[in-house]
Amino acid sequence: MAIDLAVVPVAGRGTRLLPLTKSQPKEMLPVGRKPVVQYVVEELVRCGISRILFITGPGKTAIENHFDIDVELIQLLREKGQEELLAELAFEREDVEYFYTRQRRQLGLGHAVLCAEPIVGRQPFVVALGDSIIGLNAESTVVRLMIEQFEARRA
Repeated sequence: MAIDLAVVPVAGRGTRLLPLTKSQPKEMLPVGRKPVVQYVVEELVRCGISRILFITGPGKTAIENHFDIDVELIQLLREKGQEELLAELAFEREDVEYFYTRQRRQLGLGHAVLCAEPIVGRQPFVVALGDSIIGLNAESTVVRLMIEQFEARRA
């Protein structure tokens, strides 16, 4: 069975980046013209991931909003002929399902991943940190290599 599910913990408070992260999740901080978490998702999609479960916490609705399909914005860009900007929103329209669950108490990264268990069950999945870009445009990204090793060894 191919791995098509990723768990992306994004519940952390981002205290090391205060005051920048007081009103904006660190995962939504821009790198170039995109938020960090979008680079993470784009890498996952390039690796064949089609279901992404975000483990969220307080103040993380901007992440949910970012990955929702904005039909009105898409229509506006089409009407204005702004195809290059429309292409930047392709991540919204790809065949990817986004799910969200809440880490109710901040008990660390391991606990955040454990919060995925009721949804993930015993199926294999990738964990990708929502604030860490580890592969930009590379064919052999770390995520792809981990998936290949898992599938080859079933471990």
